[in-house]
Amino acid sequence: MIDRRRFLQQAGGAVAAAFGGWRQALAAELGAPRDAALQPDPLGILDLPPGFAYQVLSRAGDEMDDGLLVPGGCDGMAAFAGTDGRIVLVRNHELDARSGRRFGTAFGAGDARLAKLVRERLFDAGGDAPAYGGTTTLVLDARATRVEQQFLSLGGTLRNCAGGPTPWGSWLSCEESVQLRDARHARHHGWVFEVPAAQRDLVEAQPLTALGRFNHEAAAVDPASGIVYLTEDRPDGLFYRCIPREPGRLAAGGRLQALALADWRAADTRGWHAGVARCERGREYRVRWIDLDDTDAPDDDLRLRGHAAGAAVFARGEGLWWGRGECWFACTSGGAAQAGQIFRYRPDARGGTLTLFVESDDPARFAQADNLTVAPWGDLIVCEDADRACQLVGVRADGSLYVLARNPYNESEFAGACFAPDGRTLFVNLQWSGLTLAIRGPFERL
Repeated sequence: MIDRRRFLQQAGGAVAAAFGGWRQALAAELGAPRDAALQPDPLGILDLPPGFAYQVLSRAGDEMDDGLLVPGGCDGMAAFAGTDGRIVLVRNHELDARSGRRFGTAFGAGDARLAKLVRERLFDAGGDAPAYGGTTTLVLDARATRVEQQFLSLGGTLRNCAGGPTPWGSWLSCEESVQLRDARHARHHGWVFEVPAAQRDLVEAQPLTALGRFNHEAAAVDPASGIVYLTEDRPDGLFYRCIPREPGRLAAGGRLQALALADWRAADTRGWHAGVARCERGREYRVRWIDLDDTDAPDDDLRLRGHAAGAAVFARGEGLWWGRGECWFACTSGGAAQAGQIFRYRPDARGGTLTLFVESDDPARFAQADNLTVAPWGDLIVCEDADRACQLVGVRADGSLYVLARNPYNESEFAGACFAPDGRTLFVNLQWSGLTLAIRGPFERL
């Protein structure tokens, strides 16, 4: 049996060292990105800077290798190293009964293709119809130009919005739902599920109950400790962490906690209300963590009880990604303009520090930060979910912004931005268009 604690300790150091060297090498090669005008796409899908190009890898409605269809609602995603140089993408689908009918499910019209899978592996097979969320896995050739295999890898879940990769090679898929058992749903929802990237068929869906039951959005794992950090997509959501009983084996249980500011009890970080203290951009706030109980929360009150105990509230915590010894997370409606915030959390032996890194006061330039990732050269790449043409926005180390891509052709948000293991390809989803794209180009010319 693998000693996962030792693996995580070694992985933490290896990741930090490898990422640091890789980051420095790419920074030297690519240089700091600069603003550039985007070129209109004659195909009406994606505008990019000069010299960049995209490729459509997958479309909702395509038939997959398991006989099912690519579902719509493509959302959070991560890329993993596969065998012989291949790349494995694990992709969420944010679907429930209503959006499934609109954007398409894996099972086709009338769920006619359900017979092609083992229904016992679904988390919630329901009555006449299962829950439509889940994940699909794409196996790409080494150049990330062709899909060699595509299949449903998690099923019977609801509104799988974001999640995050683990250092041990799996994807944590988060349900953005607190649906209770009813006439349509055979089980309660609101959980996180694990999908190994190496799995080549449908996993048997098992909820990771130690990570709590709430309106989950994203997850990030500290490779040095195995601690899992979690965001909650609610206007009064909390920021959580789970200290696992056995690092690397989340099914073995753990302790769920909520972030609080040491010198600001029950802090309101949202910045919405006049006369209420606001987070100062750039200031490091000392953090403490509050233990939570009854974390299965059948009354959907985990955040309320946590805040009453002193935890800080955040404005719709969404995208979350582990960087170099720190995690970054977006609050979609945070800030005085309610146009979005990005926070940085740095762990340490005393509980860590929290910093408000970016707050948008100009929705025309940057609005409603959602999924995000850390680029090989150190910048954040942030997906917008705005009420205008959505963009992929780069955030530099000094907090300045640039636009990497734009979708002015429809109302679809960007989602699932992530880089290939070699850092040369950026993958992203156009959520309601049902497209998964690969973007390549001379990043040094941005």
